[in-house]
Amino acid sequence: MVDGGWAGLVVAVVGVVGTLGAALLTQNRADRTKRLELQAAAEQRREERRHAEALLQTEQAQARRRENLELRRRCYIGLNTASRQFLTAMTNYLHALRHDVDEDVDASLAQLETSRAAYRDSYSEAQMIVPRPVLDASSVAKTRLNTAYGKIKQLGPSLSGRVAELQALEDELHQKVWPYVGEQKGAMRADLGIESDN
Repeated sequence: MVDGGWAGLVVAVVGVVGTLGAALLTQNRADRTKRLELQAAAEQRREERRHAEALLQTEQAQARRRENLELRRRCYIGLNTASRQFLTAMTNYLHALRHDVDEDVDASLAQLETSRAAYRDSYSEAQMIVPRPVLDASSVAKTRLNTAYGKIKQLGPSLSGRVAELQALEDELHQKVWPYVGEQKGAMRADLGIESDN
């Protein structure tokens, strides 16, 4: 009976150890499963965070591109307008000189100087904003505009008998300056992605 008692005791101990072992094993597996679930959830949150950050960076880059495009567009409008007004003011001044009415000459000269200052300001802004192809075209137009302005300003107060010289200057504006202002506009439109028609 003693052997039977030991056997019962061993069976009881093995049963208790088995029950406790099964509980520990189950708990261990449950802990492991929970850890894996937590790791998977953490990885998913990291992935979602990376995706959200990438999306935010893309949106910010698009916003910067839109702002840059709008800044260039405003600059181009100002420079194109100022260039054309400067050129028109030179033409108007030559017309006033040809008709030789002092009030018209004085008013045209004042408008020419105002237009020149506005053009200079617009060009200075463009130098800080526009890309190289537009700046190159604008630089050529600026050189042509300033050369024509210099020739016009060299005209003396006495214009009697100089109708041919005034006409030559006006022809020069139309043939040697307007085309370069048009090329400047074409470069601006190309940069903005607008079909150029000069």
